[in-house]
Order: sequence, then C-alpha cells, then structure tokens
Amino acid sequence: MADTVLYEVGDGLATITLNRPEAMNALNVATKAALRDAVRSAADDEAVRAVLLTAAGDRAFCVGQDLKEHIGLLAADRESGSGQTMSTVKEHYNPIVRALAGAPKPVVAAVNGVAAGAGFGFALAADYRVVADTAAFNTSFAGVALTADSGISWTLPRVVGPGRAADLLLFPRSIKAREAYELGIANRVVPAADLRAEAERVARALAEGPTLAYAALKESLAYALTHSLDEALDKEDELQTRAGASQDHAIAVQAFVNKEKPKYLGR
Repeated sequence: MADTVLYEVGDGLATITLNRPEAMNALNVATKAALRDAVRSAADDEAVRAVLLTAAGDRAFCVGQDLKEHIGLLAADRESGSGQTMSTVKEHYNPIVRALAGAPKPVVAAVNGVAAGAGFGFALAADYRVVADTAAFNTSFAGVALTADSGISWTLPRVVGPGRAADLLLFPRSIKAREAYELGIANRVVPAADLRAEAERVARALAEGPTLAYAALKESLAYALTHSLDEALDKEDELQTRAGASQDHAIAVQAFVNKEKPKYLGR
C-alpha cells in the first residue's frame, strides 16, 4: 500500500487509514488506487472479521477529490483531447464504494472531521458511522459544477429520504455532527477525543461477532431496498437457511444454553 493509505490487521480487525492530513485527506490518484486495494484486501482476507475506515489528523476524514491535482489533469486532458480525467469515477470511486458496501463483513467508518464529496460517499457506504462531535458532512458536488458520485445518489436518499437528499445535493452546506445524527447519517456521535477508542470498540465487537450472519444481513438489507416484500421474504428464507446451517449458529445456540459468551469461527 502507498503511504497515503495505511493498512494493518490485528485480532480480526482491518484498520484502513487515509493518511494525507496535510491535504485534509484529499484523494489524489495514488490515494484512490491504494484505498481501493486496501478495501479489496480487507474484504478478501478470511482473517479479517470487520473493517475500520478512518483518517489521520483531526481536521478531515476526507474532503473528496484532490482539486489541485485535478486542475492539472484537466489541463492535460484539454491539451491531449483524451477526456480521460473523469474516468476516475469508474476506475477508482465506483470500485471503492462497491468494495465497502459489498464486503462480506461489517465496515465501521470513524469520521474524525470534514467528510465531503467522495469522502461523504465512502462514509455512507460503510455499515456504521461513529462521528466526532467536531465533524461535518457536505455533498459539495454542485459547488464545483458536478453531479453526485461515489454512490451518494443511491445511499443518501435511503438514509435521509429523497426530499432531504435533493436539498443537500442542490444546496451543499455543512451538516454538523448533531444534525447528521438527527438525519440518520451518523449512528453515534462522541467527543472528538474519544472517537478512535469508541470506533475501535464498536469494530472489535463486530469482529468478535457472527461474521456469516453479518454478511447475510448486509445482503438482505441491500436486496430488500430494490425488491418487493414477497421477493424479500424469499431472500430472507434463502439467507436464513444458510445461516442456520453454519457452525456459528450451532455455537451461538450452545452458548445460550450454557449461559456463556459465544466464540464464533466465521463459518
């Protein structure tokens, strides 16, 4: 991994840290590629039971595209006539969002500061968001004459509702942590000094949980958003049958009978 993204695994938890605090963790080409690779590695690693996505520094989680680099790339595009700069959405942002949302394990985002544009999109692609009381969110796209990307056109309406999503996209503004909690964007708001510890506590609790059941829950929720009740019921039956045949289920039932804490195997 590039040093703009740090990656470490320990006790079933993969921690991915955006590491450009001097640039408010803006996404240049190297960072996007490294983040994509890190998320894919965490998703594919059987030793990883949960993922914590966070960022260095206390000013920003991620402010989205590195516009300083972007200006140079646009100028090169105009000179060459290639028009390749905006392919970053397909080549970088979309794979990152797909890997976060589709990971067969829970993803926790620890939002330490500003999450704007693609940074907001990455946070929304996580399953659970622990947010510092000093953090803020901003869609940002319309402010630089762009439309939504990084999955925000799909995730944001499902979190805050279509009307509020349209408002936040058409009129970008800073959504402070408390409002983010009230809108459902933040699952938990904590003092900034406690953010890392609390996010790690949540992520480690999930890492100790029934990984296969969590994967099924993610699949079930995503499926139900775009299918009928009858189809969702059939999907629940399919996934519950799979979960019921797992060793984790047997372990959980036995632990319940024995009044013990289950020790899951992830299979």
